[in-house]
Amino acid sequence: MPRTHEVTNQVPPLAGHDVAADPALLEGLRREGAGWAEPELHELGALAGSEQAQDWGRLAHAYPPVLRTHDRFGHRIDEVEFHQSWHDLMTVAVSHGIHAAPWRDGRAGAHVARAAKMYVWGQVEPGHTCPISMTYAAVPALRHNPELAASLEPLLAAPEYDYGLRAPATKRGLIAGMSMTEKQGGSDVRANTTTARPAGDGTYLLTGHKWFTSAPMSDVFLTLAQAPGGLSCFLLPRVRPDGTRNSLFLQRLKDKLGNRSNASAEIEYEDAVGWLVGEEGRGVRTIIEMVNMTRLDCVLGSAAGMRHGLVAAAHHATHRSAFGTRLIDAPLMTNVLADLAIESEAATTVAMRLAGATDRAIAGDAAEEAFRRLALAVTKYWVCKRGPAHAAEALECLGGNGYIEDSGMPRLYREAPLMSIWEGSGNVAALDALRAMARQPESVEAFFTELSHAAGADHRLDDAVANLHKELADTSAIELRARRLVESMALVLQGSLLVRHAPPAVADAFCASRLGGDWGVAFGTLPAGTSTGEILERVRC
Repeated sequence: MPRTHEVTNQVPPLAGHDVAADPALLEGLRREGAGWAEPELHELGALAGSEQAQDWGRLAHAYPPVLRTHDRFGHRIDEVEFHQSWHDLMTVAVSHGIHAAPWRDGRAGAHVARAAKMYVWGQVEPGHTCPISMTYAAVPALRHNPELAASLEPLLAAPEYDYGLRAPATKRGLIAGMSMTEKQGGSDVRANTTTARPAGDGTYLLTGHKWFTSAPMSDVFLTLAQAPGGLSCFLLPRVRPDGTRNSLFLQRLKDKLGNRSNASAEIEYEDAVGWLVGEEGRGVRTIIEMVNMTRLDCVLGSAAGMRHGLVAAAHHATHRSAFGTRLIDAPLMTNVLADLAIESEAATTVAMRLAGATDRAIAGDAAEEAFRRLALAVTKYWVCKRGPAHAAEALECLGGNGYIEDSGMPRLYREAPLMSIWEGSGNVAALDALRAMARQPESVEAFFTELSHAAGADHRLDDAVANLHKELADTSAIELRARRLVESMALVLQGSLLVRHAPPAVADAFCASRLGGDWGVAFGTLPAGTSTGEILERVRC
């Protein structure tokens, strides 16, 4: 073998580590009342960091789903075929209760534990977390029809992944999807033209075309349609209770930028049988509970992507040398990595705080519900907006090696924009924050109460909070200023949490750069004197 084939200065595979060994995640888990879940989280983290799980993620992405509209005899079948690795990923997620376990677990912190698992397992391959998230989010919406909830909720929350087309009541476990947007409306779901007419037996017959249907291989779907009383929410099964196929026809799978392991489809309904969920005319009000749950998962997905990219970049820099030194020892590289680490830790910390608020709001805590209403919209906007820039910088830390598919970084980069688009893109999220403040002023009070817990701890944070008060008091051109305003809210919320809970080096660097203005436009522009070494100690696996 010629000497040119000797491999030197290449980075060993990042495998055999515990993905859950994440200080910000574990501290948040304990702080938000789910420390009891830590042993299982480490078990899942070890699996997530294994070579086997990484192969599942790679193969599920390399062999995306295929739509089979007809069988070889010409019969309409509307099946989506997946690589076995997809089913392996789904089996782990469901068996660990990431889909809907909190709804059958009465322990305090159950939703926090589930959020931490979502964060850890989602780093293997984020595409399959879409149906997992939909299933989790479907339960509170479904409860608007107690009869349906009584029969389906135990199956949605069951720890059994039972793939295949059969009547829901005959399966060991169910997966739920969501079908809201149409080609003429997009986020403006009130423009939907799908119709639902009463069939006379308590069911409705739906006819229309859905432009995006998440997870079309699911067992049941929540969807919106125009009933006699206005836009309403319905539950549609793929298979009717009598075992016959419902009239849901898959037209095509979307050819997406990322999220390629997951199927997203256009679907046509032709007198498809459905059941009303909630009241006629209150479809948006009913399904918004599902939207809010999936928005939390958008934040978790972006935070998980940041952590995944950061760990990969730090691992590469630890084992790669250039110009006579390890990359991790080069001052400019440590600046970049520390900056990425701060962004990641801020995202993880606020995500776990929101998971805790969700847990307590579901248990009946009105103050936490008010905080969650505004803080989730604010955080969804900012954290998900930061994901793509973070992924691009993490990829660049690997240089040309990061641009190659084998590194996994291109997959991370293509996935990152989805979290900002899913369940309301940037403008929708920012405007929703304005709507929350206008319609629910108690949410503003709860938000500032949260910030007050860090008052006096850092003058830069105090100054930013004072300035935020002034910005909110000025209602001129507020819609035009929505993004800037919501960005400020997100940053002070992250800063207040880090000042209270993160190591001083992390909190100080965050406040100096994000709130104090001593920061450039790109990552890697932290001010001189930043304790980059202390910050990066929380990254290495």
